[in-house]
Amino acid sequence: MEKIKLSEAVIVEGRYDKLKLSNILDAFIIETNGFGIFKDKEKLSFIKKLAEERGIIVLTDSDHAGFMIRGHIASAVPKDRIKNVYIPDIYGKEKRKSEPSKEGKLGVEGMTKDVLLDALKKAGVTCSASQNDDPITTADLFELGLTGTPNAKENRKQLMTQLGLPEFLSTSSLLSCLNNMMTKEELKKSIGFE
Repeated sequence: MEKIKLSEAVIVEGRYDKLKLSNILDAFIIETNGFGIFKDKEKLSFIKKLAEERGIIVLTDSDHAGFMIRGHIASAVPKDRIKNVYIPDIYGKEKRKSEPSKEGKLGVEGMTKDVLLDALKKAGVTCSASQNDDPITTADLFELGLTGTPNAKENRKQLMTQLGLPEFLSTSSLLSCLNNMMTKEELKKSIGFE
């Protein structure tokens, strides 16, 4: 299945939302860790930076908690740099859960692909087929000394600092971010491999 490419970063509540969307979208997806965003100043600062550079799409659940998280992010980001995508109120429970949510509504992870794509379309999110012909790979990270070498951790930290990325990024999140920020050649230049 071909994924939908988005230039904006997508902000979701949790890892199951991220997993659901990563099967549909070719985009940089950030989790707020639910209400964790209220205490995580570094992550909020990173979201502000993403909003400034590329714009963000906020896709939270349609329950009270989702709207609180959405409001917190919206208060930190200029209105013209944020697109709010709203999922419909559909009652039920996610397959992985034994009980429905407090409000009985399905969250982002419980939505079908068609419902999510429709929600994106209604919010004016422009989608295009993904076409990065030469993406940055884990092999490239290894070749550039960003993984699998004695200095890899320091090299990654230096690169993330240079790019204004937070330290909390895992290697796979860094890879996703790099592919959304730059080409392989730009990465090589930014770390001194011309």
